[in-house]
Amino acid sequence: MDETANLDTIDRKILSALTENARLSMVDLARKVGLSKTPVAARVRALEEKGVIRGYRAILSPEKLGLQHVAYVEVRLSDTRQAALARFNDAARAVPEIEECYMIAGGFDYLIKVRSQDIVDYRRVLGETISSLPHVSATSTYIAMEAVVEQSYVTF
Repeated sequence: MDETANLDTIDRKILSALTENARLSMVDLARKVGLSKTPVAARVRALEEKGVIRGYRAILSPEKLGLQHVAYVEVRLSDTRQAALARFNDAARAVPEIEECYMIAGGFDYLIKVRSQDIVDYRRVLGETISSLPHVSATSTYIAMEAVVEQSYVTF
């Protein structure tokens, strides 16, 4: 069942406030959503237990870490049977430069977002790592020139 159908206005306000600042105290969160601390804490706990809130983490600045180069890579596999897909998926998850990886329905099999220091570093990642992933038969690269919209979270 779709959990969003069970979210009321207060739950959505809680999610919105926590998306903006997950470090809010329960007192501050309660103030923002118009309830007292105890019911807000119970709602947050329920959202966590339902899996709507999966966790809390710091959002890092790739640019400040020297990872300003973004490339999108179309990947075609030589084998798309379930065992081959599983091997590719497991291997892709182990590559630290792969920020996102999606199986695609269309003219290729996967779309990967790769973050690296620069084009030289990207070329190394492509040649030594991505091209060596299980069953990769071809890749096409698209270099991002500018991030117009880039969110690392869902908003309400």
